Amino acid sequence: MLILEQLKSDLLKYQGKVDEMSVSLDPAGVAARLSDLEAMTMEQDFWNQPENSQKVLQEIKSLKDKQESLRKLKSLYEDTETLIEMAFEDDDEELVSEAKENLAAFISFYEELRIKTLLSGEYDANNAILTLHSGAGGTEACDWVEMLLRMYTRWAERRGFKVEVLDYLAGEEAGVKSVTIQINGENAYGYAKAEKGVHRLVRISPFDSSGRRHTSFASLDVMPEITEDIDIDINDDDLRIDTYRASGAGGQHVNKTDSAIRITHLPTNIVVQCQNERSQRQNKERAMRMLKAKLYELKQAEQMSKLEEVRGEVKEIGWGSQIRSYVFHPYNMVKDHRTSEEVGNVNAVMDGNIDNFINAYLIYLQSLNNK
Repeated sequence: MLILEQLKSDLLKYQGKVDEMSVSLDPAGVAARLSDLEAMTMEQDFWNQPENSQKVLQEIKSLKDKQESLRKLKSLYEDTETLIEMAFEDDDEELVSEAKENLAAFISFYEELRIKTLLSGEYDANNAILTLHSGAGGTEACDWVEMLLRMYTRWAERRGFKVEVLDYLAGEEAGVKSVTIQINGENAYGYAKAEKGVHRLVRISPFDSSGRRHTSFASLDVMPEITEDIDIDINDDDLRIDTYRASGAGGQHVNKTDSAIRITHLPTNIVVQCQNERSQRQNKERAMRMLKAKLYELKQAEQMSKLEEVRGEVKEIGWGSQIRSYVFHPYNMVKDHRTSEEVGNVNAVMDGNIDNFINAYLIYLQSLNNK
């Protein structure tokens, strides 16, 4: 009975939180907006504008997901409450065990939903563009970039997101010198922005015949994909546009033509690259969207008192600047230096299990904004 009393007490702690979550998700507002959007899909010329219709359908899906999430949250709470009451009445060990499992599932889902509600930034719902650069460490750092590329790809796949490689530069001996990927999915940028910064690796290097321990660094930049027009003026005279032969996967076409595009914005020295599309024109269009997104971030940062609130601190890719350390030797641990979140299973993290770090950072960011 003591166990059941504890379960009941733990569940009651969330009663008010469920009510707050319901208010936050605004079910009445969601239903009204959903009704308006569904009415739009019935208009005669709706399907004649593919881009607009796609946006409407995506918003409908997002709103329906919100409705289903709230329904599931309330259902899990009520089911757990019922199981605890039945276990009290019947003194049934199996019901006690089932109540424990239901409570754990409810708490897990509540926390997942709570993190989603933190993603309220202007572009949090957008796709994310991630660029990894190797830093101090030579070949070892290039290998580290490749490891991180795999980690983020696995993380994206676990969430049901899709990954596109936009630009790829292989290391001279091994690994990847730099790579840009786009992660497509709802809230991809909202989650991935937590990963922006310098990542540090400590391990016994497989490239060192003496078996010595090495420290390597890689930087990750994250920005939202912005498809709509934004108020950013770009002077053609401020751009240097270079073409080059694509080096990544993509078949014979990309390897035989100078279709890849590199754009340098001379006043800010911002560089964007794209080689994924089949034509130089398509690569240029996509690169220009990336440049606009970066300039937009910079413009927003200049209007804020703290640069790191939008772009994160701009630091050298080396000692003392890391946001997270991944230690393979002499012990196993991954630690985030911003939130002090740490995990002992390094292999699981490298396999894409990084949600605990992302969630901890989003909560940390909210606490900063509330101060």
